[in-house]
Amino acid sequence: MKVAICDYRAGNIRSVEIALRRLGAEMVDDVALADLAVLPGVGSARSAMDELRRQGLDVALRQRIADDRPVLGICLGLQLAVESSEEDGGVEGLGLLPGRAYRLTEGRVPRMGWAEVDGTAYYFAHSYAVETPAATSRSEGIVAEARSGSFLGVQFHPEKSGAAGARYLDRVLAEVRERSLSRA
Repeated sequence: MKVAICDYRAGNIRSVEIALRRLGAEMVDDVALADLAVLPGVGSARSAMDELRRQGLDVALRQRIADDRPVLGICLGLQLAVESSEEDGGVEGLGLLPGRAYRLTEGRVPRMGWAEVDGTAYYFAHSYAVETPAATSRSEGIVAEARSGSFLGVQFHPEKSGAAGARYLDRVLAEVRERSLSRA
């Protein structure tokens, strides 16, 4: 399976790449032609969106969704996928799923550490979260996973979540394989 990781010059690209390679994924540079595009996450919304736009990756990601081709957003990647973010004084997002990113104001901020999602512990590290009707799972009241069309986003870091994270990523790759087979 060919996977392209969107490199916006920040983020956790190397750890995501290592985790996916361990599961048998082949890394490619072309977001348009990959079986799965990954929008990783660590960094600030404005600088990430500026770099995505500079490289034309915003257009490529929107086109993938329009063509019903899979995109996985991780942490900031989920936050960039919604329509807007409060971060950096307000930033227009990719609009891959409905909603907005907002600054956490209660509990641990930044929210770092392990937390359960549907009975499984994953590692979180974030100060912003999303509010979206596309939420499919929550953790401590915060959206942990959201799906809309061919977009899947997670607030946690599967690449830093040990065996549980590897199992999650393996399920994502299996879904992409099944999707490819059903389209063929």
